[in-house]
Amino acid sequence: MRHLIPFCILFYFLISCTAKKQNQNDKIEFEEPPVSTLSGKELAMAHCGRCHAYVSPDLLPKSNWRDVLPAMGHRMGIYSSGFRPDSLFDPGESGTVVRDADIFPEKPVLAKADWRKIENYYLENAPDTLAPPLRKSPIRIGLKHFKYREPAFSHRPSLTTMVKILPKNRGIVFSDGKSRRNILTFLTPDLKENYSLPLESTPIHFYEKPDELLLTTVGKGVFPTDASDGALQRFTKNGAGYQAGAVAISDLRRPVFMAYGDLNKDGREDVVACEFGNQTGQLAWYENNGSGGYTKRVLREKPGAISAIIRDANHDGLPDIYVLMAQADEGVFLYENRGAGQFQEKRLLTFLPLNGSQHIELADFNKDGFDDIVYVCGDNADKTPILKNYHGIYIFLNDGKSHFKQAFFYQLNGAYKAMVRDYDLDGDLDIAAISFFPDYLRYPEESFIYLENKGKLKFDDYSFPEAANGRWVVMDAGDMDADGDIDLVLGSFVYFIPQGDTTGLGKKWLTTGPSVVVLENTTR
Repeated sequence: MRHLIPFCILFYFLISCTAKKQNQNDKIEFEEPPVSTLSGKELAMAHCGRCHAYVSPDLLPKSNWRDVLPAMGHRMGIYSSGFRPDSLFDPGESGTVVRDADIFPEKPVLAKADWRKIENYYLENAPDTLAPPLRKSPIRIGLKHFKYREPAFSHRPSLTTMVKILPKNRGIVFSDGKSRRNILTFLTPDLKENYSLPLESTPIHFYEKPDELLLTTVGKGVFPTDASDGALQRFTKNGAGYQAGAVAISDLRRPVFMAYGDLNKDGREDVVACEFGNQTGQLAWYENNGSGGYTKRVLREKPGAISAIIRDANHDGLPDIYVLMAQADEGVFLYENRGAGQFQEKRLLTFLPLNGSQHIELADFNKDGFDDIVYVCGDNADKTPILKNYHGIYIFLNDGKSHFKQAFFYQLNGAYKAMVRDYDLDGDLDIAAISFFPDYLRYPEESFIYLENKGKLKFDDYSFPEAANGRWVVMDAGDMDADGDIDLVLGSFVYFIPQGDTTGLGKKWLTTGPSVVVLENTTR
């Protein structure tokens, strides 16, 4: 889940420096590269472009740039003390991985005078403040097709990391991810506890097959790390429940999402793993060998993979992979299947590193036979926790040749996920969305938004009176009660209290907030 992933503007540079000498503290001191003739803007564009899209100074106020700029400098070997501090590295494996990857160069990669040009460029051109986005019209309160249901059972304070609707009227399952107490809980259709299963690691993704359960665990809690503590674990059925079996895939670097499909057309189900990591990470697919094991194939050796969809994009009979990358070089990538287990990367969309990309879905909104992209951005947890007018839900229409153009935008502060379904069964696609960083002071109801499709990419927005009862971080859609319409379940994660909270919601969540709530569709 990217909501707990620090915002990083990544600068990976491999520019070598020159001679070095020992100082009296036995620390290495490096000579600087020569000062360039480029301006601050030119330097920023040149260096930023190596790792992500260029960010204009006017997108953040001066106060935020003062927090962001030192972190940017660390990526270029610029440290206030003159030497790379050990505090940049986590203890144990996570820190070792980052150190070995040279994320924070020991040598400076540009002259300090050039770095000061970059700093001055941003601080001189940034606004003093940015006004929060204000709504032109109020959100309609009341969901005419949904009934609010809140279980009596909860793990308080709620740190829900996963929710899943079980088909065929079997209830729901959710996980609670406290660092020393990870629990997978199954609720009956009437939302009473069926049973809870304690686990060693935090569950993040649930994939049920007819004969087994594949559960992705992220490690000891969901917080940022580069340690390879994640795994894909098998569970076998044990009466009405499950018991832990063998580990299918181990040593995953903070996996946040899995996609399943037969990628090489051999009749066996393979796995695409989004190993978000933190400073490091990767996107890989795991080829099923038919004997219970998998062979790893790396697709992209960068952090930030957060969402993946297996779909035949070019209608050649081979399944391709759409992937959302959400760290630094944010964007949507298509991995075109070339056969024999080979994939070719194609960039479809590029986003700024301030976007906080969170989720993608594929859906044909204009009914032309081609999948369009629904894109959600709104992570706001880290060095830039201000409301942003470009956070929200986007629709990019497909021209049939995998070229995508924005056709719709709904501004939603802190948007985290959107699920596209025909909820009201009227023949067109609606959108249900959650926000983890809404404007709780002005618009607490925007923590959940239902966009009812009115045709031609026009939507009416709705919420429900109890929307602020929890802090929604995960969501699932499915026919929970087997009546032919799509229900919703929302999961609350209340570790973070909204910055500057004066609403009292934080205290309420900690003491009485639910782990999950259900929005039961009453269309049928």
